[in-house]
Amino acid sequence: MPYQTDLPGAAALPTMYAHRSIRKYTGEPLTQAQVEAILEAGRAASSSSFMQCVHIIRVTDAALRAALCEVAAGQKYVREAAEFWVFCIDYAKHKQQVPDAQVDWTEALILGSVDAGIMAQNCMLAAESLGLGGVYIGSLRNDTARAIGLLGLPEYTFPLFGMCLGHPAQDPLYRPRLPRALMVSENRYRRADEAALAEYDQLLADYYRERSGLDLNWRKAIANTFGKAVRPHILPDLQAQGLAKR
Repeated sequence: MPYQTDLPGAAALPTMYAHRSIRKYTGEPLTQAQVEAILEAGRAASSSSFMQCVHIIRVTDAALRAALCEVAAGQKYVREAAEFWVFCIDYAKHKQQVPDAQVDWTEALILGSVDAGIMAQNCMLAAESLGLGGVYIGSLRNDTARAIGLLGLPEYTFPLFGMCLGHPAQDPLYRPRLPRALMVSENRYRRADEAALAEYDQLLADYYRERSGLDLNWRKAIANTFGKAVRPHILPDLQAQGLAKR
């Protein structure tokens, strides 16, 4: 577990430092008050140029959950978690207000993706502060065309990721992050130190071996993820939705 500071007024820091992805849940539902509190935390998030170009779809229909579970590589917690929310870029409402708004620029896509990430992390932190747990579902992008159809998303919207939330039924090991020296530099970018990378590779290899008996480290994980085409359907699907055209 990372170092927990005793700085005055730092009540949120232990919750943030203790974040772990939760994939097993008790089945107990969230209360309406919990749901509303988490959504309000998301709504309070910062927004670039105050465009507020994010839409959350709270998926409560069991059949729809099951279909989205198929899209998301069959990750069963999409079906089993108390809550499953989908975070979308949403420029449809902007086009309603200003029909000639130029939302098809790549910068608009970046803006919406950043806003969605900020909003989602606010929601996750709020949930964890209430004793709940969750996990992000990026595999919802495995078949974005199907997800768009299932969710009834109009033009100028796009599903970015899902989020499962619920009462934890597991206490997983903390996954070691890159050391700060490999993530933070001052004034100018600093190339990663090879010895520090090798040390982190071993640390993560030990974690994966202890957690699940996997022969895996960060170098191998990078190769597994980026050693092949990475969801090449995303760009044409974005463009079909009126986004990222220029």
